[in-house]
Amino acid sequence: IELFQEGKIHCLVMEFVPGENLFQAVKSRGALPEAEIVPCIRQIGEALIVVHEAGLVHRDAHPGNIMLRSNGRAVLIDFGIAKQIIPATQSSTDKAAHESFAPYEQRYKGSRDPRVDIYCLAASLYYGVTGQNPTNSLARKLDDEPLIPPQKLISSISKELNQAILKGMALEAKDRPQSMQSWLKMLDHKHQIPNAVVKGRNAGIEIVNAVANIVNAGTKIVNVVVKGRNVEAKDPTVTPPPPVEDTHRKEYVYSRPTVEEETIRNKPARTYAWVLLTSLLLTYYFIGYLLTGFNAQFLLLAVVVALVTAVFVAVSAPDDNVALPVAVVWAVSGAAAVSGAVVVAWAVFAAGAVASTGKQLRQSFSSVHTLLILTVTSNVGLGLGWIAYRLFKPVG
Repeated sequence: IELFQEGKIHCLVMEFVPGENLFQAVKSRGALPEAEIVPCIRQIGEALIVVHEAGLVHRDAHPGNIMLRSNGRAVLIDFGIAKQIIPATQSSTDKAAHESFAPYEQRYKGSRDPRVDIYCLAASLYYGVTGQNPTNSLARKLDDEPLIPPQKLISSISKELNQAILKGMALEAKDRPQSMQSWLKMLDHKHQIPNAVVKGRNAGIEIVNAVANIVNAGTKIVNVVVKGRNVEAKDPTVTPPPPVEDTHRKEYVYSRPTVEEETIRNKPARTYAWVLLTSLLLTYYFIGYLLTGFNAQFLLLAVVVALVTAVFVAVSAPDDNVALPVAVVWAVSGAAAVSGAVVVAWAVFAAGAVASTGKQLRQSFSSVHTLLILTVTSNVGLGLGWIAYRLFKPVG
């Protein structure tokens, strides 16, 4: 039998509703995530607003009367002790209440104030997010027993939700929100993800920013060096040698540019292959993280392999078509010699990333510059992986 129906709000007085109540849900699954339980409590709160507007107070919105359906809808049942609202200054002989979820004024004076429902619903939310019953309201009033904040029981509970529950369960009715609408507004915040995930995400952002700063600093240094060379080459203060008469002609012999200098001189504008460099950095970041987790000596091996591979790609393999095979063979040999087959797969993958990046860089940079870029990038990635593992090392 439906008592009220307004939009999507349903308040039922029948006992049989498909689904499970909040007591059963917590017993079977434990404390519920706030992103799951808060929307259900909001639905019950919106239903109670309709009840209050009709001049009634439910007085029994504890977890046993909150039904959770499989479609995400929550239903409030059992209006057995619902009464007409009377002023807070008056008392009632009907003191029926659930001892763990009702405020003391309901149990002591039979209160019919709408703020009774605010306390009861906040207490049900306390139970849903912690899996534990809140402190008995009469024990709080008569024996000064404290109400343990839910955030102390479940550290992942957001401070906004923690504050909303404590405010709704204020011992004295005057200290609670004065209407259900006001209390529901306190639940209008974005339910946060677990703190560990937030910390991991923030640390990842900080690492990316640090890498970007390093790369930008390296780019500025390279640009300053290149600009210095260009200024020196075009210095107007340098005057050419004076002309000599034909009868005393002297022959000036200048050394021919080396093949490497000629190649660099004829190269197009430099490109830094940011996508490949970023991929290389992330490759060595994950290798550093994983190898640190297995054994510290594997990290030292990866550093040696990174350096040797970078040298072979940048210097020992002038032909780009053989750079990748040379790098892979050398990396596999070094990995197998030091640690056996455990690291061979990682060494092959890392060497391939270095070789591909080196091939792209050598189109714009000399062997020395390519060597420096590859070595710094790979070892920065390894170092960041080592730091990340130390910061977020799993407990136990």
